[in-house]
Amino acid sequence: MYNFIFDNPVRVLFGPGQLKNLHKEALPGKKALIATSNGSSTKKYGYLAAVEKELDLAGVAHVLFDEVRPNPTDKNVMDGAKKMKEEGCDFIVALGGGSVMDCSKCIALMAANDGDIWDYSLSGAGGKKTPKSDALPIVCITTSAGTASEVDMASVISKDESHEKTGIFFASMMPTLSVVDSDLMMSVPPKFTAYQGMDAFFHASETVVNTKHHPMAEMFALKTIELVAEYLPRCVKDGSDREAREMMAYANTFAGYYMMCTSAHTMEHTMGSFHENLVHGAGLIMIAEAYYGFFADKKAAEENMVKMARAMGAENAKSGQDFMAALKKLIRDVGCADLRMSDAGITKEELRLYPAKVHEVLGGDITADPLPLSDEDYLEIFERAYK
Repeated sequence: MYNFIFDNPVRVLFGPGQLKNLHKEALPGKKALIATSNGSSTKKYGYLAAVEKELDLAGVAHVLFDEVRPNPTDKNVMDGAKKMKEEGCDFIVALGGGSVMDCSKCIALMAANDGDIWDYSLSGAGGKKTPKSDALPIVCITTSAGTASEVDMASVISKDESHEKTGIFFASMMPTLSVVDSDLMMSVPPKFTAYQGMDAFFHASETVVNTKHHPMAEMFALKTIELVAEYLPRCVKDGSDREAREMMAYANTFAGYYMMCTSAHTMEHTMGSFHENLVHGAGLIMIAEAYYGFFADKKAAEENMVKMARAMGAENAKSGQDFMAALKKLIRDVGCADLRMSDAGITKEELRLYPAKVHEVLGGDITADPLPLSDEDYLEIFERAYK
């Protein structure tokens, strides 16, 4: 008997052009902090102006916080929470990709609670406290197809001083309302389209090989894998392919509805905790062949890997090696076969520091891998992945 809870209270406006309907929704407050990245894309492509217009039409006041960096930090969170309090904002609008949405969830939490965000982290150096108050309401408007942060309560935040990149999540950090409008994803460059899309793929593939997965999770995950395999290469080749962008938006959200990550995500968080500029999806790609190959070589997830291979179009798949062939082809097809850990500044010598850090950061369930991994196994996978 499978036991699970499916509780996703997020109201989602899904589809091209849905941002224009935001003002018709019952927004959860009277004054919003609009959180965006410290880059220029939301302004350059008119997304910020479009959101401001929607809030104006809804009669909602707003102020801008445009300081969220890629791999957002505890400082980003606390700076945003300070501004939210000072400006009297009663909800937050996250406009951006996973980094912005993750940071916004934590800003909303800290705008309602005392102390520092790391007081509530479950990481090695975290305070492991339970917040006294719920997060303020959160509205997410995603501009990427990868993290699915718009439909879950999780966030990933970095603390540079302690080399920690970890998950922070409480039920009140679930967004109230989210907009998944693929028109906002058309401007993502090919490289980042690939990184983000493969993040969605790995959310799904980790769910399928996860020893604690169940039919509900598998349903969403296998559909995600099918969509990514078919449409991500098209998105990378031609970013103006509207059908492909919309289908990748579906894939992203489907993966988020039941995401059951394994140690692969934790291993990438370890890499990112040492290298703040490492793009999450790129890090996952760097270790993917070594990680899944470790289990395929040991025939540890044969049935589930065959399911994934068939979802990717290998109709006659019979073993985990068929999945490995399909995975390598997909990575080639999205232009990521030449990604190198060394190009991200990772040295082979520092890999020996990583296994211990795996136990200190949060990313996925390290007890749910197809085989239990020892620190020696983690190091072997990192070393096999290194180039």
